[in-house]
Amino acid sequence: MAEKVNQSKQTEVEIALSILSTPFLMGLIGARSMQQGLISIGEASEEIFRRDRLPVLHFQQENEIEIKD
Repeated sequence: MAEKVNQSKQTEVEIALSILSTPFLMGLIGARSMQQGLISIGEASEEIFRRDRLPVLHFQQENEIEIKD
């Protein structure tokens, strides 16, 4: 009798694990894709702000530079 109850509980645990493993794996996959999406959005916004906030550098031409001895 105890063996039958033990096997019944083992079957219930196996069923519960098989049912819960799919949502868990989908959650992991979703979290990873969300992480990659947020990283790409962060990199894109970094590029936008880099162009917006950097000062324009004006370089002198070679003929304008005087060599002082």
